[in-house]
Amino acid sequence: MKYKFLAFVALFLASLNVYADLKVGFVQVDKILQEAPQTIESNKKLEKEFSSRTDKLKADVKSLKERESSFSKDALTMKESERDSKEKSLSQLRVDVQRKERELREDINIRRNEELGGLQEQINKAVTSVAKAEGFDLVLYNGVAYASEKIDITDKILKSLGKK
Repeated sequence: MKYKFLAFVALFLASLNVYADLKVGFVQVDKILQEAPQTIESNKKLEKEFSSRTDKLKADVKSLKERESSFSKDALTMKESERDSKEKSLSQLRVDVQRKERELREDINIRRNEELGGLQEQINKAVTSVAKAEGFDLVLYNGVAYASEKIDITDKILKSLGKK
């Protein structure tokens, strides 16, 4: 809602002859979040931070599948009490693996959101810096119905963030 209002105000002001000198810019935040070197660095950092837990989870999943496969082959020849015991054990192991997977996903999402918060702060500073340096009167983020390429300053922001 806020962006639609800003876009409306910008278009209204731009259409008035009195404001013919108004300089407007537009930034594609999603493009910056995909291409900024800080995003790539952040992704590598998260991957490294969670690699041991991810590898452990993969090993647990593989072990579970092997045990399930072995159980399905041997289930017909087992005594009922032994089969029930192994089924219960496999069921508990399945629940444990699912819990570990959910916890890992949640921890990764929390850290990713922390990293994105820092990146958004850097983006805001870069937008402000470029806007002041180039004399923009108004800079809009995504949420705009249409923006001409001539007012798109996304590449300048990426350059400011360190993208070559």
